[in-house]
Amino acid sequence: MKTSEYVTHNEPALAQWPVQQPVKSGPSLQELVRRATGLQPLLMKNAAEAERNRRASEESIEAIASAGLFRLMVPRRYGGYEGTLRAHLEVSAALGEACGGTAWVVALTNVCAWITSLYPQQAQDEVWGANPDARVAGVFTPSTQSRRVEGGLVVSGKWYFSSGSLHADWASIGVIEHDENGAFKKQYLALVPMSELSIEDTWFTAGMRASGSNCIVGNEVFVPDHRLLDMMAAIDRRYPTECKDEASYRASFVPFAALILTGPQLGLGRAALKFVIEKAPQRAITYTSYEKQTDSTVFQTQVAEAAIKVDNAHLRAFRAADEIDAAALRDEQLDDVTRARARADTGMVTTYITEALNTLLWAHGAGGFAESSPLQRWWRDSNTAARHAVGLPAIGLELYGKALLGVENNITPLV
Repeated sequence: MKTSEYVTHNEPALAQWPVQQPVKSGPSLQELVRRATGLQPLLMKNAAEAERNRRASEESIEAIASAGLFRLMVPRRYGGYEGTLRAHLEVSAALGEACGGTAWVVALTNVCAWITSLYPQQAQDEVWGANPDARVAGVFTPSTQSRRVEGGLVVSGKWYFSSGSLHADWASIGVIEHDENGAFKKQYLALVPMSELSIEDTWFTAGMRASGSNCIVGNEVFVPDHRLLDMMAAIDRRYPTECKDEASYRASFVPFAALILTGPQLGLGRAALKFVIEKAPQRAITYTSYEKQTDSTVFQTQVAEAAIKVDNAHLRAFRAADEIDAAALRDEQLDDVTRARARADTGMVTTYITEALNTLLWAHGAGGFAESSPLQRWWRDSNTAARHAVGLPAIGLELYGKALLGVENNITPLV
């Protein structure tokens, strides 16, 4: 089976996914997936230590950087690969098979590179002009502590759960600007060098510990206007970048930024399914006559159910990614219903994966909860990541239902 297929083991019941789009002017997507797959033994070796340390292993981060995988969404103008959303999912899923937390760092860093590519070229030059390997972390949640000065804003605040901040050179952080009467004026993503910020160690969680998603702290940081991205304009796909011919940076903002959360989840589901299938011939079902799990019809049914849910997650994620990429290529904004469905798709993908993992743990048995078993880590990582606010299934379904019925969206502008 080719590395471009979404499962890297030999199960005929599982759908096979060919890589659809090459990455332009650089290594093909097949090559990037091959590189990511080649890093799996290293990431697996470092996974338990990364969890204990609550941050991705520096050895793993350096290897990922050497493989060029942090350049996936960087413009070709700076030596990047200017990848598609589909490419983003394929690469982060391959890494997620080995370490969910490390894959999450790569996924969030790459989407922040994509967001940085929407800023004016002056801001992009400041990030990548002198250092094409610069990495950006980010948090959408805005601080309200800002004041207007000549040429920009002075901002302060705390931005919680910034995945990748421990390995970043820049941060893109949410900021609200008020008018002279204290009323809301605009909301931005402010691009700030990490040298002007600090990190507070707050990431103590049950899962995704290796992502090191700590709190960014800023105090009276000046952000010039060219490093302020208007969020509402971005949601409307009105990006200030002057490089309008770069199709990768014409995608609809929220669908793109939401769906990237599913890449590591796909990898976690694949890893768990592979693990349970491979162990089954060597495991009995305790207190039964089954000397091998594979002899049990109930076990067979559970594996089939989990495999179908992993399949469903891929079908939904890749369909949405391909739609978003195709609209970007045409330089079109997705319609309201399709954008809302992308939010719902994000939640449904994580639901399918978490449900599959639950089923696989029932099938595999209590041994899956041993600290020595990676299955329990994958389960915790997946369930923790599934609670990301942008991917909450209930909110996504409500937004989609309102769009289908023509009911006003009074929940969130993030569609």
